[in-house]
Amino acid sequence: MNILILGSGGREHSLAWAVLQNPKCDKLIVAPGNAGIAAIAECASFDIDNGAAVVGFADENSIDFVIIGPEAPLAAGVADDLRNAGFLVFGPSKAAAALEASKAFTKEICDAAQAPTAAYGHFTDAASARAYLADHPAPIVIKADGLAAGKGVIIAETDAEALAAVDTMFDGTFGDAGAEVVIEEFMDGEEASFFVLCDGDTVLPIGTAQDHKRVGDGDTGPNTGGMGAYSPAPVLTDAIAERALAEIIRPTMAEMSRRGMPYQGVLYAGLMIKDGAPRLVEYNARFGDPECQVLMMRLGAQVLDLLHAAAETRLSDMQVNWAEDHAVTVVMAALGYPGDYDKGSVISGLDALPEDSRNMVFHAGTAEKDGQIVAVGGRVLNVTARGDSLAEAQARAYAMVDAVDWPGGFFRRDIGWRALT
Repeated sequence: MNILILGSGGREHSLAWAVLQNPKCDKLIVAPGNAGIAAIAECASFDIDNGAAVVGFADENSIDFVIIGPEAPLAAGVADDLRNAGFLVFGPSKAAAALEASKAFTKEICDAAQAPTAAYGHFTDAASARAYLADHPAPIVIKADGLAAGKGVIIAETDAEALAAVDTMFDGTFGDAGAEVVIEEFMDGEEASFFVLCDGDTVLPIGTAQDHKRVGDGDTGPNTGGMGAYSPAPVLTDAIAERALAEIIRPTMAEMSRRGMPYQGVLYAGLMIKDGAPRLVEYNARFGDPECQVLMMRLGAQVLDLLHAAAETRLSDMQVNWAEDHAVTVVMAALGYPGDYDKGSVISGLDALPEDSRNMVFHAGTAEKDGQIVAVGGRVLNVTARGDSLAEAQARAYAMVDAVDWPGGFFRRDIGWRALT
């Protein structure tokens, strides 16, 4: 197969790495890619949010299968354009991707499916949101309704913070994503990520993970797109996973089909778990980043077969083969992230690091300039390792992190701490 992956981050590097291990992959192109991806696959440059551009490129390059990595092309309807042009594609339709693109839509679906989630209010103006807060004291969660690159969520611990968060949402900080706001009940418990593949009918679980959203050790500081992750998530036991499937995910998929928008792709369910009971925090319509990196490290070559089966609506014939192992990924980010950060700092030491089935550095915000790897994004590297235990995987990952020479970067030292303490 000639395969095209859309995206430029660590998620797409790990997808490309896994896909290339499968002998069914004859040629792989990633658009736009990054410096790490360019070392293993051909990279192409065009507007991946423009369906016509993607279809044109796929046609010109005899692409057999397209894997859509990020959420923006999904929300723009690129999967629809590809399917309408006769291409096989992994990724939900624009209508189905609203499960991520609109928090209010997800709440509406959960209500219809009777899926347990936080109580909420949906607002299109600051005055109404402020009035709601008067009757719902902190702690409370304020969310931009639309896509905000993982940053449009503010957990307000005081009433003053909640009011300020509403002002932040409506003052344009998050652009169009904040034109509408969802205010949610604060849920206690431990959060974990549950990943399933869907083909419009069958739901196939493919793994669990936990990520660390806060920028600092001990889960302190502002939220980020994710500073690291590990898989599996011990808190998401088999029993809780079955309950989540029965009470949340399958009813959601049934409701989507009932509305004429069957879901086909990966569904990432963020779950809050307390006393053995899961409640939905959010859905994402694509692999999480950096959760994808630990899942790909553990799944390997079978990933292509699984994604291909989902695209061809034959998941009922598939099963996932898991090794009894663990994986950890540590994000190395540019100093200043998630706020303002400098670009162009040089990263050294990567050539000396191992690249195999147990140790990989997945690139996110990197580029090559004058023969050197430079940082061009906020989250820049995903240093990832497998081990027979979580502690072993963590030790391997941090040994690689310590070998990277990058004064312009920083990272957390405690990825995996919840499961190791």
